[in-house]
Amino acid sequence: MRRHIRTLRFFSIADAFVLFLLAGLLAAVMLMAQRWNGDFAPAVEIDLSLKSLPLYTLFSASRGIASYFISLAFSLVYGYAAARIPRAERFMIPVLDILQCVPVLGFLPGLVLGLISVFPNSNIGLELATILMIFTSQAWNMAFSFYASLRSVPQDLKEVTQIAGLSWWQRFTSLELPISAVGLAWNSLMSMAGGWFFLTICESFTLGDRVFRLPGLGSYMSVAIEQGNRQAMFFGIVAMMTLIVGMDLLIWRPLLVWVRRYTFDAATDSVEAGHSFLLTLFQESRLLSGIQGLFKRRRRHRRSVTADVPAPSLRESDPPSVIKRKKHFLRMARWVALVCGSAVAAVIMGSLAMGIWRLGGILKGLGWPFWVILFRDAVWTMLRVFAATALSTLWAVPVGLFIGLSPRLLRIAQPIVQVIAAFPAPMLYPLVLALLLRCGVDLDYGSVFLMIMGVQWYVLFNVIAGAMGISKDLQASLRLAGVSKRTMWTKLYIPGIFPSLVVGWITAAGGTWNASIVTEYFKYNHTIHKANGLGSAISRAAETGNFAALAASIIVLIVLVVALNRLIWHPLSELAERRFRMDR
Repeated sequence: MRRHIRTLRFFSIADAFVLFLLAGLLAAVMLMAQRWNGDFAPAVEIDLSLKSLPLYTLFSASRGIASYFISLAFSLVYGYAAARIPRAERFMIPVLDILQCVPVLGFLPGLVLGLISVFPNSNIGLELATILMIFTSQAWNMAFSFYASLRSVPQDLKEVTQIAGLSWWQRFTSLELPISAVGLAWNSLMSMAGGWFFLTICESFTLGDRVFRLPGLGSYMSVAIEQGNRQAMFFGIVAMMTLIVGMDLLIWRPLLVWVRRYTFDAATDSVEAGHSFLLTLFQESRLLSGIQGLFKRRRRHRRSVTADVPAPSLRESDPPSVIKRKKHFLRMARWVALVCGSAVAAVIMGSLAMGIWRLGGILKGLGWPFWVILFRDAVWTMLRVFAATALSTLWAVPVGLFIGLSPRLLRIAQPIVQVIAAFPAPMLYPLVLALLLRCGVDLDYGSVFLMIMGVQWYVLFNVIAGAMGISKDLQASLRLAGVSKRTMWTKLYIPGIFPSLVVGWITAAGGTWNASIVTEYFKYNHTIHKANGLGSAISRAAETGNFAALAASIIVLIVLVVALNRLIWHPLSELAERRFRMDR
């Protein structure tokens, strides 16, 4: 039942709250504008006192939200093009598969040096580089989610839109975007968590002999960890948790409740849609209702105006002169599209050829001993990736099934788990690292536990989603037939979640490859702790400015990840699609 907010005659409490949020948003934009327009300051001194945390938290939240909107726009465009253009799909999806395994530090030199050279006298270049680096840890799973949702649109719904004569934009806004809303919302939550994970790297990093540090919560925690300041680390953890809980209450909880209206899966009908007090508050706001009504009236007026504009399509009732003119127009449009597309393709291919040629020159000076050591490091990291994924699976499968099979437990555990999963694990690494060192565990093995802290949630969330999709009627029928719990697990539960579990393994493995740059090379209390691995090699190369070693490490990482995808993950995905889909 909808809860109503007490209102005055002309003004409501909801309106006051909306105006308060708008005023806070305007103040945040003004503070960020002052920061961007200020004199170029590549390495800001970070104040570790408590009074500086609110402003640092605001800066980090602004960068994270800005990078999220860029990621959302990229996901909609890229996912739509990949799903609707068969020829483009053949190379767009493999490219996306490669990009998601490239760590943040792989994009760092080009973004930072390039944008600083474009904006040498202000902080705009460095701020944009930081936002785009956060973007590289957010965009890929959202794009995959949107692409998969478009591919899964039922054929009968597509035929309805064709019979109704809807344009591509009407079909996109009335069918394709709503049907992908739930997946986009959940992956947006995970993308934001991925951005927080690499916040300490994106806001504070060393590139050769130059130190770059922006005011923000990530820089605050980076300096506190490097100096071993436990009080500042505690304050930073509290501030980060406050930010995550605040964004969950203000953004994610209302969004996840709102997108439930677009759920088409009958398996989720037994789960309550949930309630968000803030969503009810927004719905009761007369100010927002008036703005929404204004936009609706403008949209209706625009439709009435454009309805009289004839489309350049051929009709049998048109006179011969009109048909000839329309054919000429369509022919010219095709030629313009062909020429523009060919020009863009030529520019892209030329840029790639030039990049490959210059990359060959950079790698030319590396000898065989370097490549042998790099291959050894790659094997170390690969073993850690498999170990972290396997250990995460051991606890995530039973816990995820226990939560996903119980609607009541799901309502209780889901908000708690999503807040915990959003907390960036690197901020807790000093505590875990100190414990590992005290127990005599070397970082070569202890880094596996650091990896697990960040990637276990990918497996857990996918197992919960798979468990929610298991037929309730089938479960009840097997219980009435007296089937044992062991048989239920082996014949129903594990096969039922297997497709979702494979997705969890793939995303967890990709996240672990990225997390290796943090878990295998760590600065704490003025001491560098490093393990043998590809992530450690990438971090050392970026810090020392050895671009040849950085490029070689990333190439080995890409080749290894693509090979594992072809040899392991793709066959598992095909097996899950062929044998364990319960809707077939």
